[in-house]
Amino acid sequence: MGTNALNLQLRDYRLVTAEILYHLPDHPGLLQSYLWQDYDLAPRLPVLHKFLDFWTRNLDGKLHSVKLAKSSIITPGEWRHAEALISVH
Repeated sequence: MGTNALNLQLRDYRLVTAEILYHLPDHPGLLQSYLWQDYDLAPRLPVLHKFLDFWTRNLDGKLHSVKLAKSSIITPGEWRHAEALISVH
């Protein structure tokens, strides 16, 4: 997955994490949490939409809500000026 992940990141994919809350099929009053994480293209998120479509068609737990977080893994380097140099013998 390492080489594939790097190729995706170079094509502007970002690591997306979704917390999916859904109703338990046997107890609809209770919510269960599911964490999903994959590389996806923001802001359209086609990979996540494909997963949620699969969920809706094939799984019994009705979706309640989805919270998203995304992160750019490859970013420009940061540097800062050192304010002091201390030598210790």
